[in-house]
Amino acid sequence: MSSSPPVPRTILGLPARLLPFFGWLLAFYLFWSSAVTLGERWGAVLAHWPIALAMTFGSYVAGSTPMGGGTVGFPVLVLLFDLPGSFGRNFALAIQSVGMVSASFFILANRQPLAWGLLRPALLGSLVGTPLGAACLARYVPDLGVKLVFATVWASFGLLHLVKMKELVRAEGMVDRSARQEMWAGLVIGVSGGLVASVTGVGTDMILYATMVLLYRADAKISIPSSVVLMAFTSVVGISANLLLARLAPEHYGIDPDLLPSWLAAAPIVAVGAPFGALVVHRVGRTPTLVFVSILCLLQFFWTLAHDRVTGWPLAGAILGVLAMNGLFHLLYRWGRAPALTAGGVPAAER
Repeated sequence: MSSSPPVPRTILGLPARLLPFFGWLLAFYLFWSSAVTLGERWGAVLAHWPIALAMTFGSYVAGSTPMGGGTVGFPVLVLLFDLPGSFGRNFALAIQSVGMVSASFFILANRQPLAWGLLRPALLGSLVGTPLGAACLARYVPDLGVKLVFATVWASFGLLHLVKMKELVRAEGMVDRSARQEMWAGLVIGVSGGLVASVTGVGTDMILYATMVLLYRADAKISIPSSVVLMAFTSVVGISANLLLARLAPEHYGIDPDLLPSWLAAAPIVAVGAPFGALVVHRVGRTPTLVFVSILCLLQFFWTLAHDRVTGWPLAGAILGVLAMNGLFHLLYRWGRAPALTAGGVPAAER
C-alpha cells in the first residue's frame, strides 16, 4: 500500500521553511519606508526612477546567475549616466547588500544545496580581502582603471560562458576533492575576489563560480546559489568598510551624497527581484539567461572602450587582461577535466 507524500507545513498559508525569508522582507520594507518617510525623501526616490528601472533586470540577474546586480548597475551608472567608477562600485556593493542578501535568505530558507566546503573558507577570505582592498587598493585605482577592470573581468566571464555553455549547464553534482584542497581554494577565492570587489563592486561571485564549474565540474544549481551567498556577504562587508573609511578619513574615502537616494530608489525592487531570480534558476533552465547576460558582458566591454575612447597601453592592457583571464579559465578547465572523467560527480554538495 503506497503512502501519500507528506504535505508541506504552512503557517498563515506560507511554507513554514520560508518564514525567515518573509520575516527579512517585512523587516527590510519597514526600515525602507521609515527611512524614506521620516527623511522626507519621496521626491528624491521618484527622481531616481531610471536606476530603479534598470535594477529590475539587474536584480533578476543577481539571483539567477553568478553575476551580481552590479553587473547591470555599474555600466548603467558609469556609461549611460556618466557617473564615476567609484560611484558605480559603491552603488553595486550597496544595492547587492539588499538584493543578494535577500536572495541568500531565500536560498538558505529553501534549503538549496551549497558547496559549504568551498564557501566557508571563501567567506573568511572575503572578510579579509574586501576591507583590505577598500583601504589599500581601491583609492589608488584611477577612474578609468576601475571601468577597465570591471569591463575586462566581465568580458572574460561572458566569453567563458559562450565558449563552454553546453558543458557548463550539463554538469550534475560536484567532483569530490580533499577538504584541505577545498579550504585553501576557498581562501584564495575569498581574498582575491574581495580585492576585485573592492575595486569594481563585483567579482567574488564570478571567481567562486568559475572555480566550481571548471575545476569542480559543479552543477549550476549548486554553484550559482553558492556564488550568490558569497557575493551577498562580500557586498555587506565591502559597503560597510567603505562607509567606515569615509567616516574616518573623508578626504581619502569620500562617498557621493547621491548614493543614498539612488539606493533608496532601487532597494525595494531588488529585495524581491533577486529572490525571484533564485527561484527561477532553481526550477527552470538557465541557458537563455546566461547566454543573454554573457552577450551583455561582451557588449559592455566594447561600449566602455568606445565611451572612454580607450587607446594605446590601456587598450592593450584590457585586451591582454581578457586573454589572460580566459587562459586561467582554460587551465582550471584542464585541471578539473581528469577527475571529472575518472571519478564522476558526487550528488551532494553539502559537505
